[in-house]
Amino acid sequence: MIRRLLLALIVVFLVGAGVWWAKRPAPIAVMLTTIDQGQVEASIANTRAGTVEACLRTKLSATMGGRIEVLAVKEGDRVQKGQLLMKLWNDDQQAQSALALAQVQTARQRVNEACTLASQAEREAERQKSLFKQGFVSSSRDEQARTEAQARRAGCDAAKADVTQSQARVNVTRVEQNRTVLYAPFAGTVAKIVGEVGEYSTPSPPGVPTPPAIDLIDDSCLYVRAPMDEVDAPKISAGQAVRISFDALPTQTFPGKVKRVAPYVSAVEKQARTVDIEATLDEQQNPVRLLVGYSADVEVILAVRDKVVRVPTSALQEGARVLVAGPDGRLQERSIKTGLANWEFTEVLEGLAVGDRVVTSLEREGVKAGATYVVDDTSKK
Repeated sequence: MIRRLLLALIVVFLVGAGVWWAKRPAPIAVMLTTIDQGQVEASIANTRAGTVEACLRTKLSATMGGRIEVLAVKEGDRVQKGQLLMKLWNDDQQAQSALALAQVQTARQRVNEACTLASQAEREAERQKSLFKQGFVSSSRDEQARTEAQARRAGCDAAKADVTQSQARVNVTRVEQNRTVLYAPFAGTVAKIVGEVGEYSTPSPPGVPTPPAIDLIDDSCLYVRAPMDEVDAPKISAGQAVRISFDALPTQTFPGKVKRVAPYVSAVEKQARTVDIEATLDEQQNPVRLLVGYSADVEVILAVRDKVVRVPTSALQEGARVLVAGPDGRLQERSIKTGLANWEFTEVLEGLAVGDRVVTSLEREGVKAGATYVVDDTSKK
């Protein structure tokens, strides 16, 4: 009977063990990362995409309407400071200028005539004065000669004033002509031209911006303008190191510095108040060619610590907790104390040691403390 009882107990135990084994939870495949030492940075990034801007950019337009007669450049051309870009038809103004120049020449000839007569009258007055002193002429003749000399000198001065007035007319016509031409205010690249030869360029009425005829960019000096959350603005100051990345160059990042922090908050969207910062790239031996308008991201580096214990930020749960792979094949929850952090790594002050393995695939179903696990083949060892 004892043997039969023992045999029955063994059978029941084996059946129960088989049922438990069949119904036990399957181990969860998790991705693990081994804790190591390295560099951790505290940084902040822009809330929306930034933009590459030119230090000098101007959109030129004529100050008066007219038909485009000359387009001396085309889009993409590099121009020098003072180079002619565009000219409107101004033959009427050139004719006025030619007339004014002719009047200047005529006025100068009159000056020669009037001043020669004035000099002659003054010499005659001196001669009459001498004869009067000798008693050969009357006082009235002497006075008449002096009056004639004064009148001639006044005529000379009036002729000189006419020259000045005529020259002023020439300057007026030149100013009018300058209103019909566009010159490059600085060396740069022509980005866009609005209008063709023969088309009429019409200025806008007062108070309405005139559409630009030529967009000129100095691409020798570029910077990145990026919006930062207003909460982060007090942490940023000119001179701080940054990392800049461009959507057009997805595999590269470039070191730079904060050039300027805007002194006001931009409220383009009431729920997203931002402060614009300007950042420049550090000089490089092989500078990358950037285009104005590229979208860019700026990461401002607030602090850096080297050779510290760090954990992937993706392994952190709420309340600074992590799941550690236990030697018994189960996941263990552990609270840690953190320091500097960014989107990639977080500094560990207490709670983890080099060599510990933590779970980074927290989004998978069933990943929790106490669960059995198997290591995913794609895990970092």
